[in-house]
Amino acid sequence: MGNQVEKLTHLSYKEVPTADPMGVDRDDGPRIGVSYIFSNDDEDVEPQPPPQGLDGGGGCLPDGGDGPALPPPQPYDPRLHEVECSVFYRDECIYQKSFAPGSAALSTYTPENLLNKCRPGDLVEFVSQAQYPHWAVYVGNFQVVHLHRLEVSNSFLTDASQGRRGRVVNDLYRYKPLSPSAVVRNALAQVGAKERELSWRNSESFAAWCRYGKREFKIGGELRIGKQPYRLQIQLSAQRSHTLEFQSLEDLIMEKRRNDQIGRAAVLQELATHLHPAEPDEGDGDAARTTPPLGRPPASGREEEDPEAVVH
Repeated sequence: MGNQVEKLTHLSYKEVPTADPMGVDRDDGPRIGVSYIFSNDDEDVEPQPPPQGLDGGGGCLPDGGDGPALPPPQPYDPRLHEVECSVFYRDECIYQKSFAPGSAALSTYTPENLLNKCRPGDLVEFVSQAQYPHWAVYVGNFQVVHLHRLEVSNSFLTDASQGRRGRVVNDLYRYKPLSPSAVVRNALAQVGAKERELSWRNSESFAAWCRYGKREFKIGGELRIGKQPYRLQIQLSAQRSHTLEFQSLEDLIMEKRRNDQIGRAAVLQELATHLHPAEPDEGDGDAARTTPPLGRPPASGREEEDPEAVVH
């Protein structure tokens, strides 16, 4: 169950917390942030229930009776199921997922076709409706290294996909990447690490750390009490957005991944139901920023936590 604080004392890496090297804090004052601690769950891909009463098969009625055939489930479409968002560290955009023309391509491919697009050191994301996205580092020879079921494993890309479609996502984070050989070394050096040896909460944080080498992706990489320098801007429409603030990048990634898992429609409904933001009409062209003092309130079904998450 989420939000259980258990033994958050594990810091296995040899790095100091993020801090201003000049010792100067430029924030104006303390603000209360949010922090999510998640339970250990296996990351097996479970069969998803048929959407809206469908049987998920050939269009027959659930009880096998007579009647008009129902349409098959809608295929995965990033524009329908994923949430457009940006991540800011203070005023700097460090991550962006956008469907606008000219933005990074978010088209997905079968695992077999994806292999033709991968180069060693690439970040790969596997996606599927109603599931958490799964990230991996392509290390060559048809293989990836990824955090899976509380262990860093070396697997064939087709096996790691577990039937999901995937894409190369080198351009989502805007940090300067390490050299491809350094990315591969980072990934391979962690193979076999498991459970309390891990310094990452999920596959995205692990893969991003391998490529960018920033301690912010690690558990406890930032100890910033009373400060919220990270902002998650969720795009509601072409003219409207909603912003949440976080103390650390790892907290923000956990919330972003939850949004990806529940899907765009559920995120928009959750915001409308729980936050009641005083937003302008779409024609006004102004973005609404309505950040509650304690971060995002719990949503219905919140107990279904990220199966890759780690509690220390």
